[in-house]
Amino acid sequence: MFTRIDHVMICVPDLTQGIAQYARMGFNIYAGGDHPGKGTHNAIAFNGDDYLELLALRDPAEYAASGKAGTWNTGLTDFIAAGGGIRYVVVQSDDLAADVSEMRTRGVDVSDAMDGSRRTPAGLELKWKSAVLGPKNPLPIFFIQHLTPLEERRKQLPIADNHPNGVYKLERAYIVTHDAEAAAATYAKVLGMSKPALHKGTVVMSDMAIFEIGPTGLGVVQPYAPGPAADALAKRGPGPFQALYRTTSMGAAARWMQAHGLPPPARGVRSNGEQAMLMTPPDTFGAYIGFVGPA
Repeated sequence: MFTRIDHVMICVPDLTQGIAQYARMGFNIYAGGDHPGKGTHNAIAFNGDDYLELLALRDPAEYAASGKAGTWNTGLTDFIAAGGGIRYVVVQSDDLAADVSEMRTRGVDVSDAMDGSRRTPAGLELKWKSAVLGPKNPLPIFFIQHLTPLEERRKQLPIADNHPNGVYKLERAYIVTHDAEAAAATYAKVLGMSKPALHKGTVVMSDMAIFEIGPTGLGVVQPYAPGPAADALAKRGPGPFQALYRTTSMGAAARWMQAHGLPPPARGVRSNGEQAMLMTPPDTFGAYIGFVGPA
């Protein structure tokens, strides 16, 4: 079954610059290693059970030679050239072969579960299986089952969580669309979940259908007024645009960012009355990064 959002993949033009910028935002983020044969490399910031991933091209020639359609890195060069940002929301499975089989019984076009791996700078080999949706279901999500246990994966980083910005979990990831009602029906079919009713979001200024996947939410949204979602839709078209993180202190997060040369995050109030703040694409390599928690 699908157990949670595992991570969001944020694509950046240069990994070293991406690491430096997200460290300024208060994430303990470190080089994660190379993807063999793919021409890419990444950086990881671990929370409790999920993580943030930055992905960049490492070797353009190797990437071009990998050229296999139907994998998560297809079209990466064009995506980065268009401004980067959140490319995929990655959903975790505890039995990916079974989930692939169940999706196919629902008529979902999805690949087999494929083996993947990378070796960390410290020499730890991490293994997983992943599956991607086919052209009949072109959604910006894919699926992963980790074969390396969580505690072993956390050892890849000098510091896992304990971020200066107080972040300890991914709350939600948001995907913008022109028609939330129709898109939510498609996501419901793919995920094997009931279609949520739409409700109004007051920070992203959108009608939202929220799929609760374990402790995390996947929001499919349609703008009803100017705001982050409308801006993302106008500039990039449908796709993931925001990751919302829960922090122990928004004030501490804001102070860290300002002390490291970033502008004060924009503030807003969620539909449930909670305060939230938002870092915008010019300061995040193309993504909206939100924070929610005590003031």
